Amino acid sequence: MALSNGTWRARELGERTDLQLRSGTVPYHETGSGPPVVFVHGALVNANHWRKVVGPLSADFRCVTLDLPLGAHPYPMGPDADLTPPALAALIAEAIEAIGLDAVTLVGNDTGGALCQLLVTRRPERVDRLVLTSCDAFDNFPPKVMRPALPLMKLPGSLPVLFAPMRLAAVRRRLMTLIRATKRPVPLEVMDSYAHPALASPGVRRDIRKLLRGLDPEYTVDAAERLRRFDRPTLIAWSREDKFFPTAHAEQLAALLTDARLEWIEDSYTFSPEDQPARLAELIADFARAPAVVGSTQ
Repeated sequence: MALSNGTWRARELGERTDLQLRSGTVPYHETGSGPPVVFVHGALVNANHWRKVVGPLSADFRCVTLDLPLGAHPYPMGPDADLTPPALAALIAEAIEAIGLDAVTLVGNDTGGALCQLLVTRRPERVDRLVLTSCDAFDNFPPKVMRPALPLMKLPGSLPVLFAPMRLAAVRRRLMTLIRATKRPVPLEVMDSYAHPALASPGVRRDIRKLLRGLDPEYTVDAAERLRRFDRPTLIAWSREDKFFPTAHAEQLAALLTDARLEWIEDSYTFSPEDQPARLAELIADFARAPAVVGSTQ
């Protein structure tokens, strides 16, 4: 089966709008009404990552899903765009402000969870609640199991070669289970939307190289120290069988945060929005509806 053009987005995400931000064009998708929930995906995926979670939540919440420049984005950023983790966290804050959102519940997975940690410790003013699913934290940014491959990915001209197998439908169907990001295959149309931008666009590949060069545990170690002063409600919803992000890190995050609740997600690898979306949506809904703890900053 031929690779589609990658523009497909799940109908569950709702209407798409393109934001013109300082670094370039960042699309977002919106559906539902009620308290706002903003979803932040990780590297080499896009807003489709949240499609199965947004669906059940949109009945009670205003769900905003960003298409961030993390390697599966439709528009390359400007040639001079800063894509280091602090700049990406600032980009998310800029998007939230441009959309006009306040008192948001911010939800992150994988690399997106690390960016959420940076955002709430540097630009917390529009965030009332934080949800961290399995993600980079402490000294695990990027994940230690991925580090041997990074020097090769950073070499000039390497990305077209490394991404070439993704032109094969058989590879796209099996990739997420092969690397144990998910327990179950991701639909081909979703995988097409992840693979096509990097295969088709030199600008997107340039953005990927910038992203990879900027990953450094110094950012998440610093964020962990700052998180001790973050006193707003936080949900840690971690996959118990995660292969990239240690369960000990979930416990450490819950221990250092002032107002944190730890919940385990069973029968899931890192991408719980794929493996256990109903469980994750239930946890987010329960958490977002709960009264704030007295003394938390609102």
